[in-house]
Amino acid sequence: MTAYKLDHIGVAVVSIDDALDVYRALGLEEVHREEVPTQKVKTAFLPIGESRVELLEPTSEDSPVARFLLRRGGGVHHICFAVEDIEAALADLEKRGFRLLDSRPVAGADGKRVAFLHPDAGHGVLIELSQSDGAR
Repeated sequence: MTAYKLDHIGVAVVSIDDALDVYRALGLEEVHREEVPTQKVKTAFLPIGESRVELLEPTSEDSPVARFLLRRGGGVHHICFAVEDIEAALADLEKRGFRLLDSRPVAGADGKRVAFLHPDAGHGVLIELSQSDGAR
């Protein structure tokens, strides 16, 4: 199992529209926005180089991002690594003793399948794995 790129950095925000100003001032532009019901968020993607910034706005008070905002305020929520075979990656990580939040992938933003590792596995960093239909 090898992660082949940093897919995105997820940033929790109260409002995507309010958060966009600073990213636009840095020359980034939103290219895609969607609601992800499985995660109870709205997302907006802003490409930078070969990666992206993903702004995450909760759509429900009981969403993981809403809970994050209540505990910590806005800021970096997670980092996401792209993998070619997410099921194999999860099996390998679990076999190595890393704690998973998702034992199977779920539907994520941008048509990708995603799964999260427990922050303990990333020494306090929430790590997401993603696989697109075409993988690489």
